[in-house]
Amino acid sequence: MPSPARMPKTVATLAAATLALLIGATLPASAAEGIDGTTMAWPWALPFVGILLSIATGPLLFPKFWHAHYGKIAAVWAIVTLAAIALAFGVAPAFESFNHAMLLEYVSFIMLLFALYTVAGGIVVTGQIRATPWSNTAMLAVGAVAASFIGTTGASMILIRPMIRANDERPYNVHVFVFFIFLVSNIGGSLTPLGDPPLFVGFLRGVDFFWTMQNMLPETAFLVVILLALFFAVDCWFWRREPRPVRDDTAPPQSLGLRGIVNVVLLAAIIAAVLAAAAWRPGVTLHVPGADLALENVVRDIALLVIALLSLVLTPTEHRDHNAFTWEPIAEVAKLFAAIFICVIPVLAMLNAGRAGPFAWLLQAVTAANGTPHEIAYFWLTGILSAFLDNAPTYLVFFELAGGNAQTLMTDLALTLAAISSGAVFMGALSYIGNAPNFMVYAIAVERGIRMPSFFGYMAWSFLILLPLFGLLTLFFFTVS
Repeated sequence: MPSPARMPKTVATLAAATLALLIGATLPASAAEGIDGTTMAWPWALPFVGILLSIATGPLLFPKFWHAHYGKIAAVWAIVTLAAIALAFGVAPAFESFNHAMLLEYVSFIMLLFALYTVAGGIVVTGQIRATPWSNTAMLAVGAVAASFIGTTGASMILIRPMIRANDERPYNVHVFVFFIFLVSNIGGSLTPLGDPPLFVGFLRGVDFFWTMQNMLPETAFLVVILLALFFAVDCWFWRREPRPVRDDTAPPQSLGLRGIVNVVLLAAIIAAVLAAAAWRPGVTLHVPGADLALENVVRDIALLVIALLSLVLTPTEHRDHNAFTWEPIAEVAKLFAAIFICVIPVLAMLNAGRAGPFAWLLQAVTAANGTPHEIAYFWLTGILSAFLDNAPTYLVFFELAGGNAQTLMTDLALTLAAISSGAVFMGALSYIGNAPNFMVYAIAVERGIRMPSFFGYMAWSFLILLPLFGLLTLFFFTVS
């Protein structure tokens, strides 16, 4: 591995080599209008793979350099992508592609995350919960339900500190936070587009707001119920082997409470804004090169920004201080996802080329011999990639691979869309890097003295517990007789 001092030179050299390979991989049709995926070859996917691998390996292999320069590394991959498009197809197509990715997809995506993160950061759960198998299971159940409505990020940030306070006296508590990541940071967020980033990406692509709840409730309930029961059994096993802590019975009991109630109202306002934009279709669009912005989406994004600003103005500073609230997690997500949405542009162009494009083999892998989609392949391929790369862009890739038409996917190919959605959301729990809240929960727990498993130690937990459940899920829900 290059030393941190040599890393900038290494990144620059790799970027230059990638750019040269991209241009060489395009047939001499650079004057063609737009980006023609049929004229592109597999090397055009290298920036997308590069940014995702950087995100996956940077915090593990060179953490200090990564945390100091991740924005620059992401920018390098994005610039390489846009430069290659400009050189191969022209400046205008590159500019239009940038506008399309940023204005139609990225801005709406990051506005929702920003609003949820800001508002949830102002909600403080006070009081002390005595950690027992029953109370821990109840908190996980509440978090799993809440995740679909305030987001996996919002639910995780609101509940992780009360969960730590409740279990800080227990000698065996690591399993509590492993199951917390399974249920609250991932699987619980599968019922609405507010729950998890990939589902919101689907919502931006035309999937109805209530489609996921109507079509994924059985799969979600199956996993949540089994995991809660399994957690209760595991927690009881540890509970019976732990010495009971000595408590001060003279101290007055600390009842549960909630501060920052205004932010609960603002959370409801976020949900209302998203629902209103889905229902209101004035038919007015704002045209910019490469993108037609629907008025309802523009109004929704402005409303989300206003809600976040209201939270900052109306929430006392001590509430965010109590939660150890910082802007770094959302800033990191904003920078990295901006690069991801740019680097995926050529990948989507090649996927849109279908059987005439370089990813025809991938289309064959997820398509049965009779031409129908292979739901099992969609579920597992989307899921495994989501576990080690990032679930939102992975969802987008397979959404496009399945045709990219939301109306068709919601009706004739509903099982295919359910497989893609389930894989992206559920299997994000397989590693710390599968979903943004996973690593945030890990970092907060470690900061508070919890001896969390290592990267591979966590994977031992997740593979042992989750992979058999995903196998059963495949058998019961995605095996067509």
